[in-house]
Amino acid sequence: MRNEKEMEPLISLDHVTYRYPFTGRDAVTDISIDVKPGEAVLVTGVSGCGKTTLIRLINGLAPGYYGGKVTGSIHVAGIPNASRTLPEIAADCGTLFQDPENQFFALNVEDELAFAEEWRGTPREGIRRKIEDAVKRFGIGRVLSSSIHELSEGEKQKVGLSSITMTDPKALIFDEPTANLDPESTEALASEIIRLKKEGKAILVVDHRLYWLAGAVDRVIVMEDGRMAEEGDFSILTPELCRRYGLRSAAVPDVRETLPRNEEASGRPVLAADAVTFAYKGKAPVFDDATFGIHPGITAVIGHNGAGKTTLARLLTGLAKPVKGGFLLGGKQADAKTLLASVSIVLQNAAHQLHMKTVLGEVMSSLAAAGRPAEREDALPLLSLFHLESLAERHPQSLSGGQKQRLVIALAFAKDPDVIILDEPTSGLDGVNMRRIARALESMAKEGKAVLVITHDLELLKLCCERRLTLPIRNEVLARAA
Repeated sequence: MRNEKEMEPLISLDHVTYRYPFTGRDAVTDISIDVKPGEAVLVTGVSGCGKTTLIRLINGLAPGYYGGKVTGSIHVAGIPNASRTLPEIAADCGTLFQDPENQFFALNVEDELAFAEEWRGTPREGIRRKIEDAVKRFGIGRVLSSSIHELSEGEKQKVGLSSITMTDPKALIFDEPTANLDPESTEALASEIIRLKKEGKAILVVDHRLYWLAGAVDRVIVMEDGRMAEEGDFSILTPELCRRYGLRSAAVPDVRETLPRNEEASGRPVLAADAVTFAYKGKAPVFDDATFGIHPGITAVIGHNGAGKTTLARLLTGLAKPVKGGFLLGGKQADAKTLLASVSIVLQNAAHQLHMKTVLGEVMSSLAAAGRPAEREDALPLLSLFHLESLAERHPQSLSGGQKQRLVIALAFAKDPDVIILDEPTSGLDGVNMRRIARALESMAKEGKAVLVITHDLELLKLCCERRLTLPIRNEVLARAA
């Protein structure tokens, strides 16, 4: 039985209110949360409700880095944040950020895992044992010698999870930890959270996806407009409550195997791969004599992390060149230039596609690049379609992850492409915006466009996808172009 000292909260916020500098309203108001050893708490809510701010308050980035005014008290491991530096807080509270790229220090996976332990003076043998344990728990053995930049976003997420847990902090914060994980890895992460709880860790999970946490979290907090709106165990996430707060569903069926296979589609595809082989330098082929078609409608590309889904997107858009074979667009041979002109892509990391000074400027620039009218009035319908009109004058890099995601999808639509490829388009999106994206994709499909959705999102699969293309593809004839 744990003594009273052992049961003191490792994360504690007491009537905390915080306002960023140069803003006219509080980001969070009167927040009181305790997370005890051996406890996991889920915080959810629509984009902009204050979840990210809450994370920054706990790990000290607010006000330590962002400035601003905070009232109330914040304690990590029983020590007030106000009395500590950011590194001191980080030693007790590890954070997996929404984009793990932002917290990598090394170029190589093994070096990244070793970095923090070397900095702490851990003996080489101890580091080796910790890396071996992380490899087992997160299944990253095959990428251990890889460059960070060669990894898929899901693999990066696993490396980030490994590096954070290796340092053995007392408390852990996971920000959208399943955004890029395949369903099997998501299930494994739920088991890992249960294991960490048994070790006495306090865990705060911030996520839009709910279903995977049903057996892993002890409490749920729903936030709205910077306040705690609901609190209870997982059972409070009824369909009615989820609709009321714009949340995702708490129970999601796995429809991957029930979706019709891509090779069952009839008619001539909009875009086809003809005997395509592709391999990264020094690596085994990702695609080997692969022939398949992308038909009008919404096709889901599914497969485990590292199966080649993002590589497929790069090939189909002309951003990567096959070793042999080629592509047909509308039944005609298409080179890289033609593919780039006719196919739109939404990258997995939305920030990499944003370059202008304003949201409005991004959309107008994309319209102009596509040879379409590009005045303010031409851009506004696209902003409205993705509920971005109020953000028109904001700098794109100042947006939340979900807002950036909606913006780059709007930019892809601006091109009015024959084919649109979206790589994890709903990562970081709440229920309201996930359904908004699904409706927009359905509208495009009704126009006879080919929509290719690379996704691990079981909700999106059920909501709008018509068929599935499963990777890896190895020497399979799936649907030859007519």
